[in-house]
Amino acid sequence: MEARHLRLVETPAPQLSVEHQSARDHIWENAVRANPSLFDGPAVVCTALVWEDKGVLCFSWARTTYRSFALRRVPGAPAVSSVFVTVAQPTDDGRLVVGRMSPSTAAPGRWQFPGGNVEPPTAGRTLDENELRRQACKELAEEIGVHVAPEDLTLWTVTRGEHGNIGVHFQPQPLPEDILLRQFEALTESETADGRTPEFERIVAVDCADAGRLEGPHADYLETLLAQHSPQTAGRSDD
Repeated sequence: MEARHLRLVETPAPQLSVEHQSARDHIWENAVRANPSLFDGPAVVCTALVWEDKGVLCFSWARTTYRSFALRRVPGAPAVSSVFVTVAQPTDDGRLVVGRMSPSTAAPGRWQFPGGNVEPPTAGRTLDENELRRQACKELAEEIGVHVAPEDLTLWTVTRGEHGNIGVHFQPQPLPEDILLRQFEALTESETADGRTPEFERIVAVDCADAGRLEGPHADYLETLLAQHSPQTAGRSDD
């Protein structure tokens, strides 16, 4: 979805029956036993999506926690659509950086752009396009060690994928691949030295032709956005 601007409106969380709450909690507790690193932290779900005039995409959102995503495995439960941000970091030759999730994460082995689920704003903040940029910058720094200012991110595109999940994808200015790899290596060494497991076990720079050679699962938006990026890459190389 080629939105020029986003407008976000907070709504109440969907009401659940006692049966759906019980089933959700049972599934979540089993998941935590299987993967103790799972954390029932704050999250955001999309409750409605509407196009407005002049390329403005408005979506309504509600506060929840990660356990609500277990409802996807409960027959008849309300739909749960997450909202996430990514940063499609270009290299100076026009490829995009993707990372493979570590085994301890909720999606081990999956290739995706740096990013993560959107969290509700803390006191004094509003969930708007600027806040999404801020959270995207935070994910970029935490996952590959690259620090950019929120105002340096450009809204690239919005996707709607599996379970109706809303992905808001940003792009910063290109950086040389060797610098990106060195920053990721420094982050990995620091995280490991502090006893933490990095979220990405590996990063690579790819274009649409490389996507099929990435072994393992891919985020559902990945191949589409790599293909969408390739005409821009070709245009730059002809200049």
